[in-house]
Amino acid sequence: MGDLGEAIFEKCRDDFKSSGTRNITPGGSGYNNKPDMKARYRIIGIALLVGLLALIRYFEQELFYDPLIHFYHSDYLNDKVPHFLAGELLLNVFLRFSLNTIISLGIIYVAFFDKNIVKFSFLLYILLFIICFSAFSFLILTIENENFMALFYIRRFLIHPIFVIILLPAFYYYRLKNSGNYGRLKSKF
Repeated sequence: MGDLGEAIFEKCRDDFKSSGTRNITPGGSGYNNKPDMKARYRIIGIALLVGLLALIRYFEQELFYDPLIHFYHSDYLNDKVPHFLAGELLLNVFLRFSLNTIISLGIIYVAFFDKNIVKFSFLLYILLFIICFSAFSFLILTIENENFMALFYIRRFLIHPIFVIILLPAFYYYRLKNSGNYGRLKSKF
């Protein structure tokens, strides 16, 4: 499995490196990302997508079945686990993760306009989902008092769009470093 993982990583890295065309205009960013798309429209697009994420969070109790919300707002270390339907909870966590992933990939696409970055991000989201959802399912089905914090943090990673907050600066830094502007930026500090 290690060789396969390394091969996939190398392919994605090569695709990522070859994406984008060099901008030949003086003072350009180094990459030509849809020249007709102005920065203000990109910011508006990202703001709208972030607004969608905020709406999902705001209406989470109406949209999704999750009895653990109230449980973690109370004194959960001294309480007993609330009764819940495990299948329905798992399905709703999956749906919420899917919605957040689609919107997060949209944010990444609008920010970089690079399909290779979106493909790589999608693979990372799938990997995150497989690992975290497996652990979440195990903890839900065998929940005990000492697993409350692990369940809390894994659930948080699944239902909140935390991964996009990690990926955006990582891809920005990668682009900045490979565009040639990194040295000029580094010399200012």
